[in-house]
Amino acid sequence: MNDLRQLRHFVALAEHGHFARAAEAVNLSQPALSRSIQALESSLGCSLLDRGPRQITLTAHGRLVLEHARRLLDGRRALHSAVAQLENLDSGELRLGAGPYPAARLVPRVLGRFAGAHPGVQVQLRIEDWHGLRNQLLGDAIELFVADVREFEGDPLLDITPLRRHAGTLFCRPGHPLLRRPRLRVEDLAAYPLAGTQLPAEVARTLGALNDKAQPLGIECNNFMVLKALVADSEVISMAPWDVLAEDVAAGRLAVLLPVDNQAARSAYGIVSHAGRSLSPAARAMVEYLLEEDDQPITGY
Repeated sequence: MNDLRQLRHFVALAEHGHFARAAEAVNLSQPALSRSIQALESSLGCSLLDRGPRQITLTAHGRLVLEHARRLLDGRRALHSAVAQLENLDSGELRLGAGPYPAARLVPRVLGRFAGAHPGVQVQLRIEDWHGLRNQLLGDAIELFVADVREFEGDPLLDITPLRRHAGTLFCRPGHPLLRRPRLRVEDLAAYPLAGTQLPAEVARTLGALNDKAQPLGIECNNFMVLKALVADSEVISMAPWDVLAEDVAAGRLAVLLPVDNQAARSAYGIVSHAGRSLSPAARAMVEYLLEEDDQPITGY
């Protein structure tokens, strides 16, 4: 337990870069924090810090220890959470990840229902691309995530529950010049910048065929709310699964430019967890909510 406490002190010092601020964050005196760090360095047999007059920096050993310390502390937190939740869902925590598109509609809807039913469970949501989420899952920083899963096919480390697929749709702002064309041709799209999230390889090939570019995206951003605001306020066009566009199109905030009638352009959401590892009660409940919401009809289908 003392080692974990020292690791927690070291992580705080690395994050704050200053003994006084780190000591305040972990509720210690500065001399006590310094002794804790020295004890950790002594037990590991290496120097973790370069101590400057105003701030500290990590040595190569320090950077390595920081990476493992965070993983160990995340694992300890997950253990305490699982034990607290073993009998009920009145307490504990759920660390959940989501890709940009599930985070735009599916996950927020489910989180609202989950929080209403289990207000004692603390939920942490991390939004990232699918590669980053896989790394966080395997590093035990999150327990499960919802994202595009087409590049995880055959991954022995993952359990994947596929969700409903949604048609890919090119969209733009209402009043975009392309909407005034009596007959829109695919080659007309190349005159306008295309924005989107990080693309799976087969989606990139599909979009590249539309605008005849090896790299189809002129703007890449993994925050879909930013993408929507960008499209709504410029000549930029974008493509997204229909489920995250339906409400904005129905409300007149965005306009459909062209459905992409291609299997590769469809969404491929899935619920992803560690293969062979049982989920906590909170995670199991979240999976049930996700599957229930996934069955709900979408406007325009």
